[in-house]
Amino acid sequence: MKAPPRPVWSVGIVIPAQNEQDTIEPCIESILESCRYSRLEDLRIVVVADSCKDLTAIRAQRLLGRDGELLECEVGSAGAARRLGVEAILQFFKSREAGRIWLANTDADSTVPRDWLAQQLRLADTGVAGIAGIVRLAEDGAAAAHDLYRRTYLTQPDGTHSHVHGANLAMRADAYLDAGGWSHLALAEDHCLWRRLKQRGWRVCSPVNSVVTTSARLEGRAPGGFADTLRTNIEMACALT
Repeated sequence: MKAPPRPVWSVGIVIPAQNEQDTIEPCIESILESCRYSRLEDLRIVVVADSCKDLTAIRAQRLLGRDGELLECEVGSAGAARRLGVEAILQFFKSREAGRIWLANTDADSTVPRDWLAQQLRLADTGVAGIAGIVRLAEDGAAAAHDLYRRTYLTQPDGTHSHVHGANLAMRADAYLDAGGWSHLALAEDHCLWRRLKQRGWRVCSPVNSVVTTSARLEGRAPGGFADTLRTNIEMACALT
């Protein structure tokens, strides 16, 4: 018996960026490669350049082509920027059923593996409505950050984890809308949305094999974000030695 055809997904990818001229191009290039690998038929990439004073917007626009869109704003908030990006994607896919739209999120200082979207869509095909992946640090950056990451960034023996990162978070559009979407928080907007998805009863998973590479810098764009967390933990560890 012939297997039924795989469901066709409309896939949107949101990338908030704030003065990321040095990393936005590798980020977009990695996403385009993941899209090609997944042979996507219906695609939209939105870069939200928030309060950028450098060449981020120009470099992003040059790479996006017909599959992408650049939004420029002055919201000063990762949550608000992500929300604007999703709104643009849902408007682009307005004729599609929300349950067939997949929303993937990453950060402008991160790169994704070529099978990033393929892994997500395989899980989505089984009915998973939300996926929280993990991050690993880029090879450059502070040695102390890498040491701290190795010692404290824990995963479970069963192949799951408790981490939540906007740099590696994805969900169905119907689940996103039901949970109220991205909040306007400048910090921990990823944890806020993930918590609401679970509270609403959507089927979610946190696999360790979904991995995005992110910056190991200790001076981040978002106060209180991942870079600040690394720096604070390093400072605390040094104070105890």
